[in-house]
Amino acid sequence: METLQGQLLIASPGLFDPNFRRTVVLVTEQTNEGAAGLVLNRPSPASVSELVPQLEELVDPAAAAVPLFGSLGCPALGEPEVVVPATTRRRVFAGYAGWGAGQLETELERDDWIVEPALNDDAFTESPDHLWADVLRRKGGIYELVARMPEDPSVN
Repeated sequence: METLQGQLLIASPGLFDPNFRRTVVLVTEQTNEGAAGLVLNRPSPASVSELVPQLEELVDPAAAAVPLFGSLGCPALGEPEVVVPATTRRRVFAGYAGWGAGQLETELERDDWIVEPALNDDAFTESPDHLWADVLRRKGGIYELVARMPEDPSVN
């Protein structure tokens, strides 16, 4: 199995589940047991200190990070074996997606997701509400047209 770690999963226009409608998920792990990823385009209006005060101290200091893939990593909460120097940009994600064994593969076969390589800036977009369309435009071809589809196709 080729891993999707480091790839974006872009919800296809036909994925009507309200939990995933027009989401962009960064796959952080995929094994035979399942997959997990971060939802990049569902920001919370609440601050980190309001939601998870324990993480507030990790937002500002230049703490070391454990590498995930590419130049992305997660905070070093303990004393991991592999640590990279402090990150220059930080963002806390509360939303995630998880799949059991074979579940993501089934969803991909149904064309529920469009796969696109992630860029480091995707996780730090200043316009998360536009990320779904931005990534589809970047993918090009027919996806540029899909990016312009209205939320409600009946108004097209």
